[in-house]
Amino acid sequence: MLFALVDCNNFYAACERVFAPALTGRPVIVLSNNDGCIVARSQEAKALGLTMGMPLFQCRPLCAQHRVAIHSSNYTLYGDMAARVVETLRQFTPDVEVYSIDESFLGFSGRRRWTADAQGHLIRQRVQQWTGLPVSVGFAATKTLAKLAKLANRIAKDRPRDLGVFDLTEPAKHQAVLDQTDVGQVWGIGPAYKALLNARGIETAYQLSRAPKAWIKKHLTIVGLRLVMELEGISCLPLDQAPASKKAIARSRSFGTPVTALDQLQEATAAYTASAAQALRKQGSVAACLQVSLETSRFSGPYYHKGITAHLDSPTAATGPLIRAAHQGLRRIFKEGLRYKRAGVLLTGLSPQEQVQLNL
Repeated sequence: MLFALVDCNNFYAACERVFAPALTGRPVIVLSNNDGCIVARSQEAKALGLTMGMPLFQCRPLCAQHRVAIHSSNYTLYGDMAARVVETLRQFTPDVEVYSIDESFLGFSGRRRWTADAQGHLIRQRVQQWTGLPVSVGFAATKTLAKLAKLANRIAKDRPRDLGVFDLTEPAKHQAVLDQTDVGQVWGIGPAYKALLNARGIETAYQLSRAPKAWIKKHLTIVGLRLVMELEGISCLPLDQAPASKKAIARSRSFGTPVTALDQLQEATAAYTASAAQALRKQGSVAACLQVSLETSRFSGPYYHKGITAHLDSPTAATGPLIRAAHQGLRRIFKEGLRYKRAGVLLTGLSPQEQVQLNL
């Protein structure tokens, strides 16, 4: 099987540009829930030195100087755009694993009448045409190598035709990318393993792929051994097309300005509960418990953080009963006179909807 990793470029910023074409070529940043810090940047914003997690107050002068477009995060929009991208990718193959909101693995099996280069450019063109989002495509013999294909942009910069499509099935490119990739950038190698490998003189992905397998299995376990085999081009990680259901579903958000009224908190909590219930139904589950929470700011006024859990009479995924349970809990923990910064809902006790135990 041939694997491809399709990665949406600067995803959140690109989504904002789809609905505001005037932002094309202009620096764009997207802020966290409470508009406190940067969580996404366009390429132009990165070039200005704006970094992930940078607090907005620290970079306001720079943003004003370079006319940086500042957007609050809109995760409903991003989720919808991600779903459109996945549906587009299914036009090329039914074997699709959604790895994250902006990355998907594709599997191609059987005989192929196309080259990876031609197919990659066709995927880029189709996704751009149907969704307006730019993507990069990396082809390789394994999922681990497909992840490394994202780093191949450093090699492709001198060949504009290769930009955005990387074929690591070519032996020369395969070895060149491994040789130029720090071992800490390999999928599955964390700081502890990196330190262990560096102590043994393993600095690059290529050196890792040539390490003695007995030593790898002893110190990195069987998972590390599979990783090394993947770097060699031996596929050990199949596509996961049916990810496990979540064991809990949370929805919360910080308010732009503090909220003091109960009816406003009820409105926000109802929206969060409806969103969580939709996700619950989508994975075919029901919830037995619902927790609602309130929190004030730590930096202004008295700090208050309280949550309460309601045990439902019968597990459900229906929006109405869940909202009623959330509002009942909200009234019990609400205190007059406080300035609330955040509210949240957590659904737990999840089980398949076909295994609901009715009450007497």
